[in-house]
Amino acid sequence: MSSRDEILNAIKSNNVVKDEILPEYDHFGITFENKLEKYGQVLKTVGGESLVTTKDKLDETIKDLYKEGLGQVYSNVEFCSLSNFDANAQDDAHNLKDIDLAIVKGNFAVAENGAVWLKDENNRHRSLYFIAQNIIIVVNKNDIVNNMHEAYTKIEFENSGYGVFVSGPSKTADIEQSLVIGAHGPKSGYVIFVD
Repeated sequence: MSSRDEILNAIKSNNVVKDEILPEYDHFGITFENKLEKYGQVLKTVGGESLVTTKDKLDETIKDLYKEGLGQVYSNVEFCSLSNFDANAQDDAHNLKDIDLAIVKGNFAVAENGAVWLKDENNRHRSLYFIAQNIIIVVNKNDIVNNMHEAYTKIEFENSGYGVFVSGPSKTADIEQSLVIGAHGPKSGYVIFVD
């Protein structure tokens, strides 16, 4: 028997996996009495802002946020009528570079870290979330969880595709731990919860 075989046999004989009962993790993770309020506080610390409105007032709310004008707008939110550009009609994602405002559907929000899960199979270009000058994510008011443990149970991977957690506008704090907003992506980020 070669020394290689002796070493491998020694590893096999000493590498015994024991059956261990895994710990229970029911009610694991932080929870909040008012998830919407906590979400707003956390999002503000990372440069974003959250609002609550109704579906019929969404357009008006967005116009109030961008009083200087909207410019080129893409929206995949059914009850938003502000879209004047079809990102999905573009063959090249580079053509999205002039989008001033992307108004996109969020699947659910996470109060713990101010994130929103974005997974839209109908969105042709994943760069849309990062290339627009400004982003508004629209989430149903009831689709908010306390923490990432709850969030992971809501994510489905049956169909291949792209999904991402987004929290506020683009930011970095690499230099002297000083927060810079809009460093390499959207300059502003709003999450609008709708009834």
